[in-house]
Order: sequence, then structure tokens, then C-alpha cells
Amino acid sequence: MLRSMYSGISGMKNFQTKLDVIGNNIANVNTFGFKKGRATFKDALNQTISNASESGLTTGGKNAVQVGLGSALATVDTVHTNSNLQTTGRTLDLGIEGDGYFILGEEGSESFQYTRSGNFYIDQDGYLVNADGLYVLSSATVVGDTVAKNTNAIQVYDPTAGNISSFSIDSNGKINVIDSTGAPVANSPQIALATFSNSSGLEKVGNNTYQKSNNSGEPDIGVVGNAGKGSIASGFLEMSNVDLSEEFTEMIVAQRGFQANTRIITTSDEILQELVNLKR
Repeated sequence: MLRSMYSGISGMKNFQTKLDVIGNNIANVNTFGFKKGRATFKDALNQTISNASESGLTTGGKNAVQVGLGSALATVDTVHTNSNLQTTGRTLDLGIEGDGYFILGEEGSESFQYTRSGNFYIDQDGYLVNADGLYVLSSATVVGDTVAKNTNAIQVYDPTAGNISSFSIDSNGKINVIDSTGAPVANSPQIALATFSNSSGLEKVGNNTYQKSNNSGEPDIGVVGNAGKGSIASGFLEMSNVDLSEEFTEMIVAQRGFQANTRIITTSDEILQELVNLKR
């Protein structure tokens, strides 16, 4: 069979994957904190028809003769560029200005999850949680901790201790609570952020969260504002970094690339048909 036919098949498969990534990006154009994906390709094996040779006494050197055997999927990257913050006016909507990630955990778990989506809530016990009920962890959190309410989770207020008047969250992630008498509550908790030496190595686990991988490095957990972790903006949410104009352009490129590869297969098939018809 013609090599070009199999090259066309490999190209079709890769452009299908590229369209899958583009479709996921467009589907999450309004997902808070979403980071877009990007598919890249590389050439596959090359068949060497003749090897390169060095120059001799009477002739010069000769280059190798190689025929490519199609393309292959190189990477599907997660592009962790920051996006714009949208005003919501809601105190528990938190946007990060910087490279940090909010740290989430389930009580009793030794694994953390990380997110840029800061739409948080307060549960019936006064703890700060995300939409799935995972606890937002404080600056007391360290790598290797088992998540526990009394050490890691952030309790904005204790419902059994009396009513509160209001609370606010400053740019350092510190939660300032005012009780019903107008006095500030002591020992206010502080939200922690984590950074990674290779944030592109984080693995998506769904629900707007990531987990560390073997190539992301260990999380550097600390107080907001330290070591480039950025600051927190209360009343804002980070938008998706998907650019629709860019995605639609890439969609056209993928579509035309797919069509070109199908044409390679069609043309190869016509050549094979002519070869079969030689016997007539």
C-alpha cells in the first residue's frame, strides 16, 4: 500500500484530537478559572531509503534520502496564563492576581486539590467551602498534612458562639469578622495559596480542580503575597482564558487540515485503482 495513505490517516487522527481540544475550550468559555488546552504535533518515523555518505576522492558527500510516515500527537498542553477578573460584588467570590492556586481538601484526606475558581460558600458549620463541599485550607496547611477541620480548614465563624455582624476578606487573604457588638473577632484565619515550579505539569481532575503530578513539582504553600503567590481580590472572579476568536481560527485550520488529509487518502486510492485496472 502507498505510504501516503497511512500518512493521511495519521493526520486525520491528530486533527480529530485537535478538534476535541478546541471543542472543550469553547465549551468552557464561561467557566470561571478555566485554563485552555492546546494540541501540538510532531513528525512520526521516517523511512530511510539511502543513508548519508561522506565525500570521497572524486565525489562530494551525499545526503540521506528519507520519506516521512506521517505525524503524531506531541502534547496536549494546559495554558496557565492569567485571565481578566470579573466584578461580582459578592464577598466570597475571590480572584487571584498572580500565579497562586487555592488549596482544597476533604477532611481525613492526605491529598490536596488546587483551583483558580474562587466562587466559595459558607456551610452550616461556618466553614469556607467550594461548590462541591471541599474545604478551603488556611495558611497553616503544610505538605503531608491530613486535612482536619481544627487545623487546616477555614472556619469563618462559629455558629454556636453567637451572631456575627459582617465579615470581609482583604488582599492578603485574611478574613476579618465583626461580631454583633461591632467588635472584631480575634484570631482571624488566613487563606493560603500554593505555587508550583511547573504549573503546566498539573493534572486536571474535573470540577475546576487540579492535582500535582510527577512533573509539576511539590506545592509551595504559604501566605498570600509571598514568593510570587499574588494577592486576592474579594468580589471578583477570574474568567476563562479562552479566546473565542483564536479558537474559531484554530478550528478552521484543523478543519482544512483534516480535509487535506482526506484528499491524500482519496488521491492514493485513485492511484491504487489505476494500478488494479492495469490488468484489464
